[in-house]
Amino acid sequence: MEISEVEKEKSHIIVEIIQYIPNAVLSKTILKKLTGNITVSSFDAGEELAEKTSPFDNYIQIIDGTAEIIINEITHKLTLGQGIIIPAHAKHCFNANVQFKMLSTIIKSGYED
Repeated sequence: MEISEVEKEKSHIIVEIIQYIPNAVLSKTILKKLTGNITVSSFDAGEELAEKTSPFDNYIQIIDGTAEIIINEITHKLTLGQGIIIPAHAKHCFNANVQFKMLSTIIKSGYED
């Protein structure tokens, strides 16, 4: 994953920030702070990210293609423009039956208790 952020005060087209790479999952940081981060990712067809959990809620929005997201063993098929919140501590994984790009927003504040 690339650590550098997208240039501030410069407009961009979100879907063009990241390209598809054959046989790969690629991610680019849009904004990274102690309280959360925004990342854009591209998945080539046939790629997947293994099941994991996160201690924070994660908002996922599909910005190109169609994604299969499995959250707590329930499969969700999301198309262009759709979003879903992956709850904190939920088991989840991503499958790319076709190419897709997504925007991921994690907010870390609010979990101090």
